[in-house]
Amino acid sequence: MNSANTLFPAGSKVPTMAVAMVLCSITSTAQAQNLVPNSGFEVADSCSEAGFGVDGPLHWHSANGTPDHLQGCLPYGSAFGLPMNFITFQYPFEGSSCAGMLTYHQNGSSEYREWIMAPLLEPLVVGQTYYCSFRANAAFGGNAQYPQIWLANDKVGMLFSMQDRPWVWGDPYPVPPDHAHVLYPQILADTVGWTLVSGSFVADSAYQYVMIGQFFSNALTDTLQFSPEGIPWYWLPRAYTLVDAVCVSASPDGCDLGQGVGEAQAAGPALFPNPAQDHLVVGQRAGAEAQVLDFVGRLLWQGRVTSDRWVLEVGSWARGTYVLRMAHRSRVETHKFVLAE
Repeated sequence: MNSANTLFPAGSKVPTMAVAMVLCSITSTAQAQNLVPNSGFEVADSCSEAGFGVDGPLHWHSANGTPDHLQGCLPYGSAFGLPMNFITFQYPFEGSSCAGMLTYHQNGSSEYREWIMAPLLEPLVVGQTYYCSFRANAAFGGNAQYPQIWLANDKVGMLFSMQDRPWVWGDPYPVPPDHAHVLYPQILADTVGWTLVSGSFVADSAYQYVMIGQFFSNALTDTLQFSPEGIPWYWLPRAYTLVDAVCVSASPDGCDLGQGVGEAQAAGPALFPNPAQDHLVVGQRAGAEAQVLDFVGRLLWQGRVTSDRWVLEVGSWARGTYVLRMAHRSRVETHKFVLAE
């Protein structure tokens, strides 16, 4: 064969370079792969109000309670339809479906939460950094005659597990582990847009499952009140969060990690130091009407926050856990603080 008439002359490095580029592309794609199957909850066996049961979104199931599969294919205004349903009015972040779950319940000893869970496409590698994200929205303003959702809460996040943890009716409710691998540390209070929850962590185990929810006890959870004062809003003090676009990747380019324009962040007040001894500083709440209650609900102090760096003298108070309740700009929020020796 006359090498002069061939596409790649003898000794040419072009084929080798081409193969290397293809392999590099394949490696890059593999590293950027989203390890979460059905990450937007779009694929389901049927269009039904089955929640996260047998006919729910493919690969996903409940790990606690009865989370909801909200779908645009359901009738407008139905219990779990989109954009309008009994709980909220909201379009999905992407596609036509999303998940919905209770992330805080004020009453009862069980501290009820709802968690969802899915197997990863491959186990995590111990020592590898993983990048994670999902979109979340605080539910409020559905079409129920007597609205049941009127709180928002912090610490919505992502937890990884080595074992599957399916939950079915009759099972006891799991105790919150007070831990998450990735979480949103502030109160997730945006009822209009989708807040980006993102972060990274180094895998300390070959985790095979991912869970989404709020994994902290009421004592470690801060809340904000959306509703006006009075009945019927106080009947069922609960918080409900929508979730969409779940992502886990070994590549920082595999998941959305940045804060885009127009993505509102919940601005909570700065309480410091916490735990405190003699003084507690409250930041960014000038003009708020405030109350302090002990952990059994007794009112200990009330007054007005007069500056954006307001100091509460607590040196003479008994050591323990307290609740600071503030009414500010037509919203009521609560924050826990601890007085230590």
